[in-house]
Amino acid sequence: MFKIPFLKPNLIKKETYLSYLSKIDKSRIYTNYGYLNTLFENRVFNEYFKGIGAVTTVNNATIGLILAISQSKRRKGKYALMPSFTFAATPLAAMWCGLEPYFVDISQDEWCMNEEMLDKILKKLDDKVAVVVPYATFGNNLNLNYYQKLQDSEIPVVIDAASSFGSIYNNEQFGIGFSGFIVYSFHATKPFGVGEGGIVYSKNTDSILRIRQAGNFGFSINRESIMQGINAKMPEYTAAIALATLDVFPKKIKIRQIIYATYLEYFKKIKLLEKGWKFQEILSKPVPQFISLLCNPLQNNKLYIEHLAKHNIEARTYFSPACHQQKQFKAFKRTTLLITEEISKHILSLPLWEDMTKNDILRVVETINLL
Repeated sequence: MFKIPFLKPNLIKKETYLSYLSKIDKSRIYTNYGYLNTLFENRVFNEYFKGIGAVTTVNNATIGLILAISQSKRRKGKYALMPSFTFAATPLAAMWCGLEPYFVDISQDEWCMNEEMLDKILKKLDDKVAVVVPYATFGNNLNLNYYQKLQDSEIPVVIDAASSFGSIYNNEQFGIGFSGFIVYSFHATKPFGVGEGGIVYSKNTDSILRIRQAGNFGFSINRESIMQGINAKMPEYTAAIALATLDVFPKKIKIRQIIYATYLEYFKKIKLLEKGWKFQEILSKPVPQFISLLCNPLQNNKLYIEHLAKHNIEARTYFSPACHQQKQFKAFKRTTLLITEEISKHILSLPLWEDMTKNDILRVVETINLL
């Protein structure tokens, strides 16, 4: 048992959502976009997206990606362009939609898909591109102006923004006003964790209505299935937890950002950054899920994973191996992935959970410095 685990999800306690649960008992509606689900969607829509566009809940973000890709892909297209430096859910969602992932390298500093390389592949593949699926790496900002131009030019874009709910860019929720699809995750390990769940957002309200219909078995008003659908509905019990989480989310954001700042302070104080350690270049104000950085380029992340484990500290290597290095995805086409592979050798993800103390953080950093 690690004394300092990598993640220690801190979902809200039952006392905070009992009042919401009582509404379920009263209504006897347990799913099917019930009262609590609708209340949650309305609050998110107004409080985070300022009433621009539309949102719909999904029972998990992978289903959200599948729905978004299936509803936006070009029918004659074959490839879903995406980074390899992402979670397996991204290429798997494309595959469930009958597409082949095509992996594109990332940028050196922001760790998001390289736009110049993406441009070249778009020209090369032309109509074979079914959809572009960028990943907002660890909640970082993407160049939405660039991706909006792609969307406007009828190249569909679905943004995997799994960790980005609550991330701020230009004083607004990341993604606001984007007319493609953006998918956010509410998995227990995410900053806005409810167990399982997520939302899909778009400025295009008709697009969200299609997602919602497809997520309800493709039913028409008459409950006749008229399109390819699936069950993507969020249960009312999950919506109750989500509503209570929304009540305290600003406090959770502050705690996580303070922990991130404390890590950075200690790394600077011990002068590890002068030894070649490097944090991701952040172009927004994300809500940190964990601490990701690159170790000294002369060393590798496996060395530090083992070293920390010997000192009862759990660390991970998101995303190493990258997707193209995993058995399920090795056969798919790709650009050169020199930066992805270099970062995969050195990426280290350190513990972050809301109960962490300064002493916990200092212990992690000082243990790293021992090697």
